[in-house]
Amino acid sequence: MKKLIIMSFVGISLMMTACIKNEVATFTGNQIEWDAASWNANAAGLTFPMMARVPIFGFATPTSSPAITRATGTVRLRVNLLGPQTGTDRSFSFKFNASESTGVEGTHFSIANKSGVIKANESFGFVDVAILNPGQSTGSRTVVLELVETTDLKPATNYAKIGLSINQQ
Repeated sequence: MKKLIIMSFVGISLMMTACIKNEVATFTGNQIEWDAASWNANAAGLTFPMMARVPIFGFATPTSSPAITRATGTVRLRVNLLGPQTGTDRSFSFKFNASESTGVEGTHFSIANKSGVIKANESFGFVDVAILNPGQSTGSRTVVLELVETTDLKPATNYAKIGLSINQQ
């Protein structure tokens, strides 16, 4: 009898369990993010990372990468598309955030165009920031860039800003 009760309990337990069908979660939104922001930690006291070295796409910035200095030239930043690719080009915009920056546009850096394009059937676009050489000074200057919402692309909340720290020595 005891054996029958145990077998019944095991049988009922097995019959009461079932596999749960998992719904496949697919992101269908259209967002953009700074590539370097998604693989670097935020700077101390800031809500975004501050890049002190030239970013190498897809890798955490190693200490062997060249530092961003007044003699660096052009720094290329990548903007990632989060969501499905489309058969048409997509434009994105960004702005220089002067309130969080110590660098001066036209003195420490310049940006030819404050917009970029993610080409058809691609997942990223590029932004070129020309680092200018105003002469030696003390310390470093920071440049903060912020992605701006457009009609079909919204910046990802946590990765909408990126900072560049330009060593002036």
